[in-house]
Amino acid sequence: MNDIDPSVRAELNRLRESIDNIDAAVVHMLAERFKATQQVGHLKAAHQLPPADPAREARQIERLRQLAGSAKLDPAFAEKLLNFIVAEVIRHHERIAEETTGGDRTAEGDAPTGA
Repeated sequence: MNDIDPSVRAELNRLRESIDNIDAAVVHMLAERFKATQQVGHLKAAHQLPPADPAREARQIERLRQLAGSAKLDPAFAEKLLNFIVAEVIRHHERIAEETTGGDRTAEGDAPTGA
């Protein structure tokens, strides 16, 4: 890569710095999201609500797919990303419920699929 034109290298570095900044913003936004979902988890545990909320998840998936389409992002990718995040949220909610009640709060027949 040493034989790259200096102007191309400068543009590549500029673009990569932008990507690095965006990545940092994504991490910080995810951290904020998880702070909020931790609060939801504590509220659910305190009121003995199940960790998963499939109806909310379905609404969120549809909402994110629409937002992704408007942003020229593959809606299927947005859905996969949300599913990944929601799975982690549910894991947190289950842990919070176990710590709060000493047992598993997943309702019978409820697969942990939503947050």
